[in-house]
Amino acid sequence: MGLDNSISIATNSLANISQQMAVISHNVSNASTPDYAVEIGTQTSLVANGQGYGVHRGVVVREIDLQLQTESLRQNGVVAGLQAQSSALQPIDAAQGTPGQGTDLSSRLSTLQNAFTTLQADPSNAPAQSQVVAAAGSLARQINTLSNSYDTARQGAQDNVQADIGSLNSTLSTLSELSDKIVVARSAGQSTADLENQRDVAMVTMSKLVGVTFISQPNGSMLAATDGGLALSLTKPAPQLSMASSTATGQASYPNGGIAPIMLNGEDVTANLKGGDIGANLTLRDTTLPTYQGEIDEFAHTLQSRFSTQGLDLFSAPTPTVSAVPQAGYLGYASTIAVNPAVIANPALVRDGTTIITGNPTGASAFTPNTSSGPASFSTLVNRVLNFSLGTAIQAGVSQPSPATTGMGPGGNLSAPFSAPGDLASFASTIVATQSGDVSTAQSQQTTEEAVQTTLQAQVSNTSGVSTDKELSKMVVLQNAYGATARIIAAAQTMWDALLAAVPNA
Repeated sequence: MGLDNSISIATNSLANISQQMAVISHNVSNASTPDYAVEIGTQTSLVANGQGYGVHRGVVVREIDLQLQTESLRQNGVVAGLQAQSSALQPIDAAQGTPGQGTDLSSRLSTLQNAFTTLQADPSNAPAQSQVVAAAGSLARQINTLSNSYDTARQGAQDNVQADIGSLNSTLSTLSELSDKIVVARSAGQSTADLENQRDVAMVTMSKLVGVTFISQPNGSMLAATDGGLALSLTKPAPQLSMASSTATGQASYPNGGIAPIMLNGEDVTANLKGGDIGANLTLRDTTLPTYQGEIDEFAHTLQSRFSTQGLDLFSAPTPTVSAVPQAGYLGYASTIAVNPAVIANPALVRDGTTIITGNPTGASAFTPNTSSGPASFSTLVNRVLNFSLGTAIQAGVSQPSPATTGMGPGGNLSAPFSAPGDLASFASTIVATQSGDVSTAQSQQTTEEAVQTTLQAQVSNTSGVSTDKELSKMVVLQNAYGATARIIAAAQTMWDALLAAVPNA
């Protein structure tokens, strides 16, 4: 091999070492950058007729486990969804009150029952009558509090979806812009490692918003497929979703009316957005919270009707709503239930009754209210309340009609996850236990899935992240190679000088 070839190979080696050092420097400077995959400079040995001619410097690429990255991105959506669910349900759990401390639904009902039991011993006792009215008011206000907490959480879920759609659109724009740059750079034979690392950051953001799988295309572009089956081509112009503002309370619901859909190119894609923060909030808005509302509406209606059936309109009647769903007569009733103003004005009505009841073999037995000149010790109504309004029978030997647990919500398409108990106390405790159980389950699942997420992230970091120790070890090797190459060039230069000195002057 001639000296000129030796110098050329050594010079090329120095350039290659310089490139590798630049890559190492770039890696170390990004060691703490989230979702940054370590970059490496590629090189290929050049050989002709069995003789080495140095190396060819290739483009800088990333060292990344794509399968592990996919699993980590999917886990991001799982955790984000559980976090959204737990965050929304915690205030509801607080509104439920603490069982055993007199602030929960069951305890409020028990207090009302105890007040009637006290009144039973002396129906003429005015303070005892007022205590019944006070206990009924506390129970009604607890029902109002729960109903309002569902409305607040539901509107919060709607607002979160609205905000997330904006974030998703921004992320889609970023992904599309970076993908286009990657396609151009790759077609020109340039490194796309930095662009891909930037795109990975946007992919992580999107994976938290909605369940998604990213599919790389041969030209460097990418396709995003949501868990609900929506395919999004990440090229410019970026796909953009839209959603009109809505108030997700009362009788409003999706898709039955009142809540706007999520649109893409003129099509409703709401059902295609599952998982992640968006999917969780849609489930809260359209299923979980309306079901809770349906359960408490059913309890409020059952409470009011069972007292009224026995001859005491203790609570204000629901205002019928215009709807064909089974709960049409009392949709949202839990938010307005209150003690009957007539009873508040005259607490003695809790002893005397308010309504004449015509006896029915399959319903309540006959009842006539105590007249103003009737006995002060009138106990018939109080006994009916304790035995029947708060019991499992509507009259002796006839079971109470069961509360509805299907056909709930504004669309009439929701069902409670339990069979309705026959008495009000069991119904109340079942509602509280079921809804509180949802909170506990969500928090437990969140803890478990966060542990899985942490493990996956650690694995991604170990396989694709920057190890400063490894990078510094590479630097030492390159420094030694640089010194050896420099000595080769120096030796070649010395040989050239000797050759030139040996040539006689012309």
